[in-house]
Amino acid sequence: MTHRVLIPLALSAPPTPVARARAWQWAGDTMGTTWSVAAELPAACDPSSLGTGIRAVLDGVIAQMSNWSADSDISRYNRAAPGEWVVLPEDALTVLTAALRTARESGGAYDPSAGALVDLWGFGPAGRRDTAPAADAIARTRAHCGWQRMAVDIERRAVWQPGGISLDFCAIAKGFAVDAVSRYLNGAGVTSHLVEIGGELSGHGVKADGMPWWVELESPHADGRGEGQEQDARTLVALCGLSVATSGDYRRYFEQAGRRYAHTIDPRTGYPATHALASVTVLHEEAMMADAWSTALTVLGPDAGLQTATRHALAARFLVRTPRGFDEHVSPAFAAMMQ
Repeated sequence: MTHRVLIPLALSAPPTPVARARAWQWAGDTMGTTWSVAAELPAACDPSSLGTGIRAVLDGVIAQMSNWSADSDISRYNRAAPGEWVVLPEDALTVLTAALRTARESGGAYDPSAGALVDLWGFGPAGRRDTAPAADAIARTRAHCGWQRMAVDIERRAVWQPGGISLDFCAIAKGFAVDAVSRYLNGAGVTSHLVEIGGELSGHGVKADGMPWWVELESPHADGRGEGQEQDARTLVALCGLSVATSGDYRRYFEQAGRRYAHTIDPRTGYPATHALASVTVLHEEAMMADAWSTALTVLGPDAGLQTATRHALAARFLVRTPRGFDEHVSPAFAAMMQ
């Protein structure tokens, strides 16, 4: 099996390992998935206190941004009356601002206001389904979506509800949570760590042996469904001040009459994205932005997605299904990291 490695361009020299550090790990459940943290702890750090702090950070993200929780801040926004301005906490507003920027820069391929469409297709809190919704239901639901309909007052931290908008941060909140946990650890003096939530990762510093946090990029297998023969090549990334997120149509989907309907909804049409793209991986300094852009590029597809990644200097890898297996396409920023 062949290997290749990617090194962050900004890494002129590896950081110094933490003196007399202890290797430590924490793990648990959050946001409908699992999380884990590995770290090199300085001698003065208390693992129990840090574990409590990590869980508090994750609980805080859920309290603000989970549309699966009726008490969250974005659920409160989603229930607001037409014409109402809703004040959001700072973190939720930060995520919304980033999401709206990504919506604009992707031409609406990513849209945080498309929660009603996600629900309609059975991939949200409303519950799963195994048949496609009717075309008229899709059209009616899509009419209530649209990031352009929203307005944000940064000074007041208020967001305008035009009526019918249902925010969904599922394609960005996990990335933000990864960043938030990393910031907490840095603030606690734990400068060497690897944070993972649902397969999205961010690494900082180096381990005791001077090596960075190496991770293998996620790929679908030969049958495109996460099962079967493995890929021949492995791609390893040095997560040293770098984050990675992968979006793929092989994770969540249902099938009807031999057709697969994946969970990645194209907000511009109201239907799941339909093309030969199996997965997109994005490397970025912020896990939040890697998360959002991996979804946007998946919706755009291999051609428009690669053009967009190139235009915005995003490090992205596209795996495209072909009759002979997978073809790989990478953006210039991704190729520049390859060793």
